[in-house]
Amino acid sequence: MDFRLSEEHEALRDSVRDFAREAVAPVIAEHYERHTFPYEIVRQMGKMGLFGLPFPEEHGGMGGDYFALCLALEELARVDSSVAITLEAAVSLGAMPIYRFGTDEQQARWLPKLLSGEALAGFGLTEPGTGSDAGGTRTRAVLDGDEWVINGSKAFITNSGTDITALVTVTAVTGTNPDGSKELSTIIVPSGTPGFTVAPGYSKVGWNASDTHELTFDDCRVPAGNLLGERGRGFAQFLRILDEGRIAIAALAVGLAQGCVDESLRYAKERQAFGRPIGNYQAIQFKIADMELKAHTARLAYYDAAARMLAGEPFKRQAAIAKLHASTVAVDNAREATQIHGGYGFMNEYPVARFWRDSKILEIGEGTSEVQRMIIARDLGL
Repeated sequence: MDFRLSEEHEALRDSVRDFAREAVAPVIAEHYERHTFPYEIVRQMGKMGLFGLPFPEEHGGMGGDYFALCLALEELARVDSSVAITLEAAVSLGAMPIYRFGTDEQQARWLPKLLSGEALAGFGLTEPGTGSDAGGTRTRAVLDGDEWVINGSKAFITNSGTDITALVTVTAVTGTNPDGSKELSTIIVPSGTPGFTVAPGYSKVGWNASDTHELTFDDCRVPAGNLLGERGRGFAQFLRILDEGRIAIAALAVGLAQGCVDESLRYAKERQAFGRPIGNYQAIQFKIADMELKAHTARLAYYDAAARMLAGEPFKRQAAIAKLHASTVAVDNAREATQIHGGYGFMNEYPVARFWRDSKILEIGEGTSEVQRMIIARDLGL
């Protein structure tokens, strides 16, 4: 076992780290305060090839792997999570379903723009009133001739209302299975389709420079050929997407946790109290040491899950463990970093205030911590 990075992965990590520090850090606080989407940052990430990292070159990707995406997410989140979640959702939840389950025609139409960052896609799974119970989907799609007619709504959908959002993939009830359960399928809905309405952006606690909306579908008609994957397999398809996405969210959480260490170290060396830097006091030293411990172990957890996935081995439990542990660590480290900064930690001009606000959603999005525990317990045979 060797957890050291290859030369290619090292080079990618370093380039994204430099980009985050030089291009993201100087401007993201203003976007966060104004709740504006950082289009210029997204454009630059597209030029760097970050949106195409885990996709083959024949589709316009970079020919890398999912672990490369995770490394990029970690480095971005060390500076800002809004930018990191924009990339994570664009790749894991937006482009990946098209790549995994799309027809040749669907891939040829959508992937080039999605993998270049020229366009974004949303992932329409969660609904108002259902939350973690994705099987409780109420949105319905009825086949009328050669068109699907969709009615329903989705909630908390990332990258669904930007000026460059091209489509949203939507899970909908398309019939009834022989055992009486709902038949769930996935349908591509292009932006601007009549009957598809994007509500104003949410007023959120964190991720303020990320795009999140509620979506409604009122007799929204799309071609029958917009069915993504096999009819009736929509829920199973998205379960696979979510398993992969949990590794990516774990990487993002590790980045936030490590960013808290970075900022606390910097502050502890500069801030004077009682005649010397606060980093000279054991109370602060031990806090930062524990934060580094947590970030390091969380990193190993997502490394392990990613390695298993890339090797073609079962990884559902390991992905849940990585996501559960890393999100918990992110919240813990953000709380401690805020405490180390004292009153300044409560001021939005300091990154740790942003980290504190952004950390909590990591215990909720892409499967709550309780859902992760359910997955782990079931995989253990309980």
